[in-house]
Amino acid sequence: MGVADEIRSYLGSEVGAKVGGKGESGDAKLVIAEQKSFLSKKTVEYSAKFKVQDDDRVVRFFEMLKESGSGMSGGDAGDVGGGWGLSKQTYKTGTGGRDGGIEAQGSLLGNKYAFTLDYARIRMAVQAIAERNGYRFDYQLTPKGL
Repeated sequence: MGVADEIRSYLGSEVGAKVGGKGESGDAKLVIAEQKSFLSKKTVEYSAKFKVQDDDRVVRFFEMLKESGSGMSGGDAGDVGGGWGLSKQTYKTGTGGRDGGIEAQGSLLGNKYAFTLDYARIRMAVQAIAERNGYRFDYQLTPKGL
């Protein structure tokens, strides 16, 4: 089993993410919170991308948290727009990644959702897989090149 396969296996079986990619690249997506009501839906999704570079012996890794919503809201009676709309917001982790659970870092999403996901645990596990196989772990700010 190659490094990329080992990372995909971890993200799929241990984290429970939907894993894609082939060869030396891969990605994972995991819905960590979802609110549904009569005519609206809000979702918080964790996603990660990685690429194993055998020539340089480097595993490049990127992760992101995305909140999206769609549908109709109640709105005010005086609201000209009819009380409906679409919105999409994206939050990305910083240079060193985000430590602790997302709930502890809840300043981005407030108290809208009840969930826990330990970013640091996922990132450190991928880093451990890379280092165990003799690769350097490189955390990226953007998914460019993955």
